[in-house]
Amino acid sequence: MLRRTKIVATLGPSTDDPKVLDGLIQAGVDVVRINLSHDSHQAHQKRVDLVRQRAKLANREVGILADLQGPKIRIGCFAEAIINLEVGAAFCLDAECPLDSGTQERVGLTYKNLVKDVRRGDTLLLDDGAIQLWVDEVRGQQVCCRVVIGGKLSNHKGINKLGGGLSAPALTCKDRADLRFAAGIGADYVAVSFVRNETDIIDTRRLLQDLGCNSGICAKIERTEALEHIIPIIRVADAVMIARGDLGVEIGDAKLPAAQKRIIKLALEMNAVVITATQMMQSMINNPMPTRAEVMDVANAVMDGSDAVMLSAETSVG
Repeated sequence: MLRRTKIVATLGPSTDDPKVLDGLIQAGVDVVRINLSHDSHQAHQKRVDLVRQRAKLANREVGILADLQGPKIRIGCFAEAIINLEVGAAFCLDAECPLDSGTQERVGLTYKNLVKDVRRGDTLLLDDGAIQLWVDEVRGQQVCCRVVIGGKLSNHKGINKLGGGLSAPALTCKDRADLRFAAGIGADYVAVSFVRNETDIIDTRRLLQDLGCNSGICAKIERTEALEHIIPIIRVADAVMIARGDLGVEIGDAKLPAAQKRIIKLALEMNAVVITATQMMQSMINNPMPTRAEVMDVANAVMDGSDAVMLSAETSVG
């Protein structure tokens, strides 16, 4: 029986072992993902070369998906590496704070325009929603907050705004350099992170064409703004990826199932490839078998019409 739904697996330290990679290929992986948020171009080149070598030995065709980092907005580092935020405490996201000098009261951030994108009453989410802050005041280059949901906070955690509205462009200087690398290795697809609208895809395609590259473009849907422009995005992209991590943080997990089903339905109607991703089998990072809930999640994604499902840390470090 022909398996119609494809499997995308993320490369990482675990797959650097040729025997592990052989196991993935024999198990039926169709596409491997290199996550350009981590590691050097040299490390990714070695992994791509190994995939092509092992796939050829197995007489299999395995595609390459190069996933751009995008403008992931993060806090800096703490002098003590980790802090504990108490509910009700004051905490500042300070664009003028050095990135390596965070304290219990404030921390630097990688996105200097945050002060222009938020106002009193907004909710900011750190570490994929584990920490929740209420914006009390914007003062100069500081976003002064109160802790609503506290907990331990460590270095380089991501920042999201509930409901979206951060104006950072989809392509950074690093992404442009990574696009050149992706073109050089002949990636079959390039995934654009934190897409806002169709212009981000059009700009990426123009850059690839300038490089003489005809890689397909996959729009990662992980911003509220992308949902608002989903039809024109699908129209200009070759594929869309439902990146449920950041998307769930921005819109809230309660709205995520309906959003996933809508995106899949639209992609099918418009003849675009659609990939469902993030925490498909998260427990298998540490366990040999998935939970029943994870089995149901994958099955529902397939039955809804996903062209592919994607594994992340499950294969890269699991």
